[in-house]
Amino acid sequence: MAKATPRSKKKRTNTKTSEINTLRYIKAFWITFASGIFLIVLLFLFASWGFYGEMPKFEELENPQNDLATQIISSDGVQIGTFFKENRTPINYEDLPQHLVDALVATEDARYYDHSGIDARGTVRAFVFLGKKGGASTITQQLARLLFTGKRAKDWSKYFQKIQEWVIASRLETQYTKKEIITMYLNKYDFLNQAIGISSASRIYFGKKPKELKVEEAAILVGMLKNSSLFNPLRRPEMVKTRRDVVLNQMEKYGYLTEQKRDSLKQLPLELDYSPEGHSDGTATYFREYVRSWMADWVENNPKGENEEGETEYFDIYRDGLRINVTIDSRMQKYAEEATTEHMANLQKEFDKQEKNNRTSPFRDLTKDEVERILKRSIKTSARRKKMLSQGKSEKEILKSFDEKVEMKIFSWKGEIDTIMTPKDSILYYKKFLRSGLMSMEPQTGHVRAWVGGVDYKHFQYDHVYQGARQVGSTFKPFVYATAIDQLKLSPCDTLPVSQITIPVGSHGVIDTDWTPKNSDAEYTGYMSLKEALAKSVNTVSARLMDKIGPEPIARLARKTGVKSDILEVASIALGSVDLKLSEMVGAYSTFANQGIYTKPVMITSIEDKNGAVLYQFVPETRDVISKEAAYVTINLMEGVTRSGSGTRLRTGPSTRYSIKNVVTGHPYQFDNPIAGKTGTTQNQSDGWFMGIVPNLCTGVWVGGDDRATHFKDTEFGQGATMALPIWALYMRKCYADKTLNVSKDAFKEPERLTIEVDCEAFKKRNVKDENIDDEFTL
Repeated sequence: MAKATPRSKKKRTNTKTSEINTLRYIKAFWITFASGIFLIVLLFLFASWGFYGEMPKFEELENPQNDLATQIISSDGVQIGTFFKENRTPINYEDLPQHLVDALVATEDARYYDHSGIDARGTVRAFVFLGKKGGASTITQQLARLLFTGKRAKDWSKYFQKIQEWVIASRLETQYTKKEIITMYLNKYDFLNQAIGISSASRIYFGKKPKELKVEEAAILVGMLKNSSLFNPLRRPEMVKTRRDVVLNQMEKYGYLTEQKRDSLKQLPLELDYSPEGHSDGTATYFREYVRSWMADWVENNPKGENEEGETEYFDIYRDGLRINVTIDSRMQKYAEEATTEHMANLQKEFDKQEKNNRTSPFRDLTKDEVERILKRSIKTSARRKKMLSQGKSEKEILKSFDEKVEMKIFSWKGEIDTIMTPKDSILYYKKFLRSGLMSMEPQTGHVRAWVGGVDYKHFQYDHVYQGARQVGSTFKPFVYATAIDQLKLSPCDTLPVSQITIPVGSHGVIDTDWTPKNSDAEYTGYMSLKEALAKSVNTVSARLMDKIGPEPIARLARKTGVKSDILEVASIALGSVDLKLSEMVGAYSTFANQGIYTKPVMITSIEDKNGAVLYQFVPETRDVISKEAAYVTINLMEGVTRSGSGTRLRTGPSTRYSIKNVVTGHPYQFDNPIAGKTGTTQNQSDGWFMGIVPNLCTGVWVGGDDRATHFKDTEFGQGATMALPIWALYMRKCYADKTLNVSKDAFKEPERLTIEVDCEAFKKRNVKDENIDDEFTL
């Protein structure tokens, strides 16, 4: 056998070497590939083990924890407010319009229904083009970030966060359906301006429920999902409109809209109905603060139970998503606020006009020293002083700060004003504004339907429905008459002398000197029926009735009708010298409309947890106070006020002469239905009242200054008929115009056995003598 040549040997060696190198390359490839796979697996394992940050537990995936806003729901099913750390109101998938879901999928995750949390095609595209042709985050990944990983990380951390998102997204896809993931995502996202979640966003930006959103409105909200700070419709409307059109293009691209529909929608302007839901914004602000206070007491006395450590747990109205069902009717509340704003704006104009020549404005009948004392008292009780004291500031530093000018926003009837003034000057500025309160209640149920505690909660937080007790004046006289009728069985047609009466020292709580009340018109001759005397608010007749029955039973009747404020049992009670709250007055007057039965005012009917379980249910509280007959006769007396007394302007026709008074009082009203009412005007026109009743609604209105020295110079504008009655009239006119409310125009129900004659014509026909009952009375 011939020996191989050196050349052949070299060739074989090269071939063998090549094969070895090839094997090495293959081996290296598989080792590298396996290592890469192992590394990727390890990266994901590290993520699932929490090496890059704490991962959610299985239980947390089952029940992701969100702070849920507590909702305040009106009697007609409208959300009128919330308490929240995050203003989130969760809704179900069924509450979402289909075009909103379509817009979301088309814009954020076109293959949403085809993947299991991670879009492979999108991920590859993102890697190849380094994100220049779109990211790879699916809706599920975005939810994972919102729920568990927080804000977008920076630098290398963002890659580890992305791995976390992938792991969590995969787990979410195994735990929830596609519909549930969409619902959680839309419920979680922060749309800014306190609009957390799609339900809040729909209300705040468009004033409607999600189900009511139009396609173009849904497109705006979906467009905000990319970056709500950047695409903020309040700050960058043009950018938002452009982004909305991108969403509409995507909907057309994936077959959710026709080209023609898309083009027509893109022509529409950006239209918002922005309704902020901050604590000082929206409707029923004063009432919502009452609810907050009420809930604080309820939470303290109704614990959830005990936690695992045996500690007592309490409900959190800002996080637990409670549902508070209240008696307020959103429509009536709206009408009450509109009526208050309309009248008070006009009344303030007249007040400001009269103050131009007042050297101590906005105070009257005070010296400069007395004005200074008022300001010092206001500084002492101010929130600014309390805050500075908590910061360790001395009294000297605090007083000095009140004389230093600062930037501030101040209230005006034309809107907030940015200005610079001293805090002391701002106190004086706010003292000039007249304040008001309105409360409206169903006498039969006790349900409070409207509650307006003031003209603007942001700037005037004192609630003149529930907090403020003011002198009631002549609106207290019906209690005097009702007590006399109940005890003495008087008829509205019975008469008393109008002449002056003197209550001597030592009688009925009179001290120091004899008490001789005067009439506003200074007339003291002849006799007058009880009906006419109440209609004209004759003081001497009220004093005579009080003298016969004494102040004790009058005060006792008031307390039985729910009055809790202090009532001094003195002679001057006949003229309304007591200070009472508007809420007390409405509850008490409702007793007359409810046939002598007092029904405690109800504001909250029930409380439910986030799952709908009832935690609280109100129980009606009623009691008999006076007879049906006495209650009806008192109502009949008060009907005379609106037919022939100080309330007759409720029935006034159109005025042929323009005057500022006609503008302020709101003529004409032209009510033709039975109305029982009573006006009240206190000394120096400091307080104006009107209490008005129809069979199924009792409404009280108070108007006055923050200080009693702030008032009109005379009774033309300073009386209750001018200050308060117009608000009642405007409110009721709006209520009657809304036929869905069923506010009664019927006559008051007469008792079956009425032994007291209320028809004065029939009274005369039966030859009942028209004589005084002064000295013939015996109790």
